[in-house]
Amino acid sequence: MEMTSNCLFPNPPFLASTDQKFGNRPCPNPLLHFQNRSSFQSHRISFPIRAVTAMEAEQSGGTASIESGSAQSMKLLFVEMGVGYDQHGQDVTAAAMRACRDAISSNSIPAFRRGSIPGVTFDQMKLQIKLGVPRPLQHSLDIERVKSVFPYGKIINFEVVDGGLICSSGVQVEEMGDKNDDCYIVNAAVYVGY
Repeated sequence: MEMTSNCLFPNPPFLASTDQKFGNRPCPNPLLHFQNRSSFQSHRISFPIRAVTAMEAEQSGGTASIESGSAQSMKLLFVEMGVGYDQHGQDVTAAAMRACRDAISSNSIPAFRRGSIPGVTFDQMKLQIKLGVPRPLQHSLDIERVKSVFPYGKIINFEVVDGGLICSSGVQVEEMGDKNDDCYIVNAAVYVGY
């Protein structure tokens, strides 16, 4: 079987590298160059977010609505995103907790405390959590520990999907609990509404 070279992105002239080729064009970045494109698979993950028309949004108070897999739904206010790493110790739960902290750490939500949303109290805040976790690690994720990161809000949906990354940290540090040099990376999306 003949292996063919492929590059993931188009080739702008300012990024061109002359030592690797994609067809008749140079590959812009040798790090994006790989053999046997069939080994690279992209997975589409869908999260049930219902779009609303302008009229529906106006009638519902100007917010989008999220329908979860359960019977509960919420009016979406905003989405917070974060990434977490565990470079030493190979603990995917630690990476997931850091991703969630990263998502919520640079936000303040005074609207719920101050009554800025008419008819909505602090107790009505709802959260939906979606984590991208490498598939081989999903079984070892401690969801209850991850949920403990959120100081308030009712978590109405917690979803774990294929995502994140396992890569090399470049060094194994046994004194830090490393079993190998793997670094675990988790992505988080936190949907906040009422």
